Amino acid sequence: MTLSKYEIIRQNSYLLFSAEQIKCAINRLAMELETHLAGRSAHILCVMNGALLFTSDLVRHLDGDLKIDYCQVSSYGNDTTGGELQWQKRPQYSMQDQVIIILDDIFDRGHTLKALISYCHSQGAKEVISCVLLRKKLPHRDVTVQPEFFGLEVDDYYVFGYGMDYRGHLRHLPDIYALKES
Repeated sequence: MTLSKYEIIRQNSYLLFSAEQIKCAINRLAMELETHLAGRSAHILCVMNGALLFTSDLVRHLDGDLKIDYCQVSSYGNDTTGGELQWQKRPQYSMQDQVIIILDDIFDRGHTLKALISYCHSQGAKEVISCVLLRKKLPHRDVTVQPEFFGLEVDDYYVFGYGMDYRGHLRHLPDIYALKES
């Protein structure tokens, strides 16, 4: 019997966060964002592809007038280490005088978030709020930006599942895994 690529990857990784832990983190984030917004309308900016599941689950818990948009920007591509920021798609809606909530899957070194916050401000955003599902616990950051809201913290592992990929695959997994070699 031969193992599929997915079975091999699962054997070379371990569970970090279960679907239930992710759900609890999202419920908490929704309450924190609701408190912060205090009834104001917001423009959600989903960072594709990684934040697709996170955004979908989170926005269903938010009340108020929400406009949902997305951008596609990556520093990983299909690799396991970050590189130069690449824009594939910019947001389509005007950000002028809007409260923007950036939703991203993971905060690693901060380059993507810093670039997105700068972009939103350059487009006239009234306020930019950053929210990520995972925040890596890294001892040294070479950028000064931090997410205002985060769901879960993780050590410096390469993670996949729940929207995050392993070489372009496994985004559909309901849990979050880490590679054993990371």
